[in-house]
Amino acid sequence: MRKQIAAANWKMNLTYQQGEKLLDDILDTKIKLASHQLTIFAVPYPYLLLTRSEVEEGTNYFPAAQNCHHKKSGAYTGEISVEMLHSLNIKYCVVGHSERRDYNGETNSMLADKVNLCFENFITPIFCCGEPLHIREAGSQNDFVATQLRESLFHLEPQVIKNIIIAYEPIWAIGTGKTASTEQAQEIHKYLRSVLAKQYGEAVADEIPILYGGSVKANNAKELFSCPDVDGGLVGGASLVAADFIEIIKALKK
Repeated sequence: MRKQIAAANWKMNLTYQQGEKLLDDILDTKIKLASHQLTIFAVPYPYLLLTRSEVEEGTNYFPAAQNCHHKKSGAYTGEISVEMLHSLNIKYCVVGHSERRDYNGETNSMLADKVNLCFENFITPIFCCGEPLHIREAGSQNDFVATQLRESLFHLEPQVIKNIIIAYEPIWAIGTGKTASTEQAQEIHKYLRSVLAKQYGEAVADEIPILYGGSVKANNAKELFSCPDVDGGLVGGASLVAADFIEIIKALKK
């Protein structure tokens, strides 16, 4: 079975003390993850070492960075390099979240550079793709997300890309309370996998987890995750509530 992943994205939320309590509340439940299940906490940079320390005794629990810079190093005040993350033994990094594409002008070309640096530093990218509302309403979401994959990922060799994690984000459903129906989620996840299969073959495509990332909640996670091509979720607001995120972890495919 492909990896099934509950990934929390805290975004720019919580104080250090609040983050520590949230981690404690979640980890104190001692949910036993199967070998194919992962729980990942994408936390603000100042909390990476805290999170690494908190999860290190658990099996298949990991910290992740929410972003990295697209250059190896240099005069980029306030930025964080992939090499810095590697030096902290961080194994995962979110790349190309829709908010960064929108607010920070991140392009597909920049994201290709980030993906390359992550793999060079033994960090697994959680690569985000997805369409805004006007693209969905025009019915051109398939072409939109295929272009994101092609321009940011298709330079990778098969033995490299099979290690990536993809998160599909319907931008119109992020933080809005709207959620794609299970049929919509399965349809586009299946399409994304077909795009990967066309480029790399079915065997490679079948290894790549594709997460759903649009208003995943405790009360809809199980239904969403039951879709054959939905391999968990990249969770925003619900990941800030211990009881909700615990239920989302438990909803992963067994």
